[in-house]
Amino acid sequence: MSVQQLDFSDIAPYDDECFHQKMETLVKDPGFLHAVYYTMPKDDVPALIEDLLKIDNKYDFQHQVMFPFLEMLAKTTTAGISLGGVKYYNPALNYVFITNHRDIVLDASFLNLAFMRRGMPTSEVAIGNNLLVFDWITDLVRLNKSFIVKRNTGLREGLLAAKKLSAYIHHAILDKHESVWIAQREGRAKDSSDHTQESLVKMLALGGEGSFMEKLEEINLMPVSISYEFDPNDYLKVKEFLMKRRNPNFKKSQRDDLFSMETGLLQFKGHVHFQLTPRINPKLDQLGEFPDVNTAAKYVGCLIDQAIHRSYEIFPINYIAFDMLHHTERFSKKYTPEQRVETENYFNNQLNKIDIEDVTPDEREFMLEMMLVMYANPLKNKLKTILGGME
Repeated sequence: MSVQQLDFSDIAPYDDECFHQKMETLVKDPGFLHAVYYTMPKDDVPALIEDLLKIDNKYDFQHQVMFPFLEMLAKTTTAGISLGGVKYYNPALNYVFITNHRDIVLDASFLNLAFMRRGMPTSEVAIGNNLLVFDWITDLVRLNKSFIVKRNTGLREGLLAAKKLSAYIHHAILDKHESVWIAQREGRAKDSSDHTQESLVKMLALGGEGSFMEKLEEINLMPVSISYEFDPNDYLKVKEFLMKRRNPNFKKSQRDDLFSMETGLLQFKGHVHFQLTPRINPKLDQLGEFPDVNTAAKYVGCLIDQAIHRSYEIFPINYIAFDMLHHTERFSKKYTPEQRVETENYFNNQLNKIDIEDVTPDEREFMLEMMLVMYANPLKNKLKTILGGME
């Protein structure tokens, strides 16, 4: 079946033709209204709804509503958002921006904010249906240029969903002339050691024309490295490490996921940096074709990982965590004694937020170690890539 014959209406962003109708439904939804009243002054809500009902396309929604909202969020929860590597961006092309995954909601949102600040077009955003716990959230993200990644399906349904998702991404790049954002893996790397899932690379090569590498080349994969100075969810991730240590079968609840989203959204993140890197097409040419898809996907994943690891922004907290973890002073010139004390206090304060009873001294030490690993890994992976090349 050709791309033109495929029906993407269940996963694609809403068309502008139905935008106003979907918005009318959204602003009446009790869940949406509850969320709006929670995040802004009550007296401002009627004016917001009035403004929303005047909008009839995704471009105006992003620039008139989401842009000021994200600017407000950036001002109140970050010490600044920066974008590097813009010289690698060619406005005549559309890209798949493939990034490491730090924050459930804000990775793509803040990247799009950085683009809007420079007058660059925003990208369509891949979002897993596991996060779409209410119908109004589905409507909101699809009004905001997001498309749906169907997860938790059976084997046969999963393969069909992957083929359709890949076909849609190729369609977005080649026919709609839209760029696309997707994370390099399903879910965040809890220990901040970012590695591309081979299954994701294979999914991207299901759509399109030609050989495995040709299918990837036609969507212009551009790795983007995301660095957050502070991870507001660090203590929640450490808590999860301990819960799994106590019980290997521990699973987070939906409520836990929603709290993680809220924490990541509203708490302080320090400096946030996005680094664009050259698209990997020339390197795909150099690799050539492989006799099997698994090997090809592994090597492509390594290319993406190298670009992301090499381009991390390293903050004092990363150097300090590395030195604390390895009981060394290797990077002591990268931070002051005052920063070291502040960072140690930060780690202890974050650990104190963890609401688990009867934590033993050994468990406390384990949680601190996991916190240090989380902040040291970006530096460790950057060093490994710069010094060691492809593993």
